[in-house]
Amino acid sequence: MLAICRFILLSFALIFICLVSCFYCLIKPFHRNNVHHTARYIGKITKLLGFEVEVRVPESVKNLGSAVYVANHQNSYDLFTMANAIRPGTVSVGKKSLKWIPVFGQMYWLTGNILLDRTNTSKAMGTIMLTAKKIKENKLSVWMFPEGTRSRGRGLLPFKTGAFHTAAQAGVPIVPTCCSNQHQTIDLSRWDNGKIIIEFLEPLYIDNTNREGIRSVADKSYALMKEKIKQLDNELANDLASKKG
Repeated sequence: MLAICRFILLSFALIFICLVSCFYCLIKPFHRNNVHHTARYIGKITKLLGFEVEVRVPESVKNLGSAVYVANHQNSYDLFTMANAIRPGTVSVGKKSLKWIPVFGQMYWLTGNILLDRTNTSKAMGTIMLTAKKIKENKLSVWMFPEGTRSRGRGLLPFKTGAFHTAAQAGVPIVPTCCSNQHQTIDLSRWDNGKIIIEFLEPLYIDNTNREGIRSVADKSYALMKEKIKQLDNELANDLASKKG
């Protein structure tokens, strides 16, 4: 019963937030901070789901300016957890088909997220160039998932290099962003689902004159994120053990 009630409340809350965001965006369509403002409210839905989100931002990231944030992609709950960490001036990159999803799609488009045709792999470089152009022209940051798909409990999957090529083309740093494990830790039928931690790591810079430099930063980001995610999971496990003890 609790899970059903939560699902109904979650659906109504998300639809309401999307509708309000659409009306707000009609006044300021595609503004660079629309995603940030909308995400603040979507992030509050985690309270309905029975868990809290702690976001850790180092000083080096707080006033960084434009960047490409690369985060681990776990499951559908990412929409609500990651929303708490969206920085001002940040948008995401999504499929063109998203804008046809009733209410949510219109919100996603009007808030200024970048919609691209990702079904045609032959256009991959054009996609990177277009995203980099938008970053430079609009002084944006972009949130990307370099795994390319949800991991669904399989751990951090290998990285594709699109996000890193985008950062190199735009001349902005990469910011690895780590979310603790939420696979099978969130149960809608349970009142208390604990805590999720999202932590930004130190910015990494790419030598855009060297293709090997891009791969090197991708590999370094992967290694740093894998280690940090493990640390976050251990921290939460220890906290839970101490509360039970």
